[in-house]
Amino acid sequence: MDLCLIVNPTAGAGRAARLLPDVEAELRALGQRFRVERTTSMEHARELARAAAAAGEVAVAMGGDGLTGAVAGELRGCAGVLGLLPGGRGNDFARKLGVDHDPVKACAVLAAATERRIDLAEVGERTYLGILSAGLDSDANAIANHTRLKLGTGVYAYAALRALKRWAPANWTVSVDGDTRTFAGYSVAVANSGVYGSGMYLVPDASLDDGMLDVVLCEDTPKRTYLANVPKVFKGTHVDAPALQFLRGRSVSFYADRPFTAYADGDPIAELPATVRILPGTLRVLAP
Repeated sequence: MDLCLIVNPTAGAGRAARLLPDVEAELRALGQRFRVERTTSMEHARELARAAAAAGEVAVAMGGDGLTGAVAGELRGCAGVLGLLPGGRGNDFARKLGVDHDPVKACAVLAAATERRIDLAEVGERTYLGILSAGLDSDANAIANHTRLKLGTGVYAYAALRALKRWAPANWTVSVDGDTRTFAGYSVAVANSGVYGSGMYLVPDASLDDGMLDVVLCEDTPKRTYLANVPKVFKGTHVDAPALQFLRGRSVSFYADRPFTAYADGDPIAELPATVRILPGTLRVLAP
């Protein structure tokens, strides 16, 4: 299968651009036919994905989760196939799929060309791969995306600490497949893959091909208790925390008593109120 490498040269503070020559050398050694396109914007990445699909090429996203999500959104429900070379900071979708963090080693997955179908989540006209969340996560994502500190994957923990310092609980209304409930607390998260924030397994058992969304409600609890649970999320050992509710459904609508921007795959994706629905088996992806 011919490959179109859609590369975000700024991903991972230039990590993708630095590793691209090694990736090209490895693909040649594996006998792969490919061409390289460098993105100038997310919209440009979407255009490149559409062109690759039309040409019968595998659209290979080499960047972070934002780029991967943008490319995936253009391939849903069509003949296009997604490939993945982790080149960003978080690479949570690659982590969920079991693709090696090193994009040079990940070339072997493209050469094997083993395909599977997975679900996408849709909010409005946008789709995402990982977790859509709003509330404290909104504030933390905004801080992470605007900081100039070179913290690598630690940027999300840093951002969460800063956001928590000035946080006040919000009042939420959430409807899952028509079942509505209210609560006061930190956040609402609607998960497809279950992983975000550079390795935070918010829903450890989430499946990419079960046709369901996993919903996490984080109720009000003392900040010190919330903070004590954060390290557990990286191991997936937080799930018994009393402040957490785990729900499942195919359609989720929610809003709060003050404005929030919902983030997914590391980028702003919707303003609340928002409705998320699952798109079962709509994406073809090369995976281990």
